[in-house]
Amino acid sequence: MADQFSFDVVSEVNMQELKNALDQATKEIKQRFDFKDSKTEITLKEKEKELVVISDDEYKLKAVQEIIKAKCVKRGVSLKAFDYGAVEPALSGTVRQTAKIQSGLASEKAKELTKAIKDSKLKVQAQIQGEQVRVLGKSKDELQSAIAFLKGKDFGVDLQFTNYR
Repeated sequence: MADQFSFDVVSEVNMQELKNALDQATKEIKQRFDFKDSKTEITLKEKEKELVVISDDEYKLKAVQEIIKAKCVKRGVSLKAFDYGAVEPALSGTVRQTAKIQSGLASEKAKELTKAIKDSKLKVQAQIQGEQVRVLGKSKDELQSAIAFLKGKDFGVDLQFTNYR
């Protein structure tokens, strides 16, 4: 039997589910009467991990965001994964908004996670490994309580727990 058990804390977005949610949102926008003859467009830039929404005005932009949020929730994509930027004017009187898609834990968030785990007085160790945090412990019960502790706190990012062994 192993003397140490571990799991990884990561923050990732399932890109296929996100694509499916955006496809559903695009279909709904094409069918809705209030978007008839509008220049509304949703673009996913996978390599840059960005979502670009273009619409006629800020009101329609907010409506598109609500549609995207509803579709993402239905598909199990966390809304914490999006970091929306400012609304900016675009070509021919339209407005554009870019949302960064978070993937991986930033070093500040990873440090915040490890500090919270150390302050929790649980008998586990946390170490930062790139864009994830590995949590080690002698018993699986301690790891389960560490997961419950992390789920109970809000770090501002969507957390997944992987590699549980």
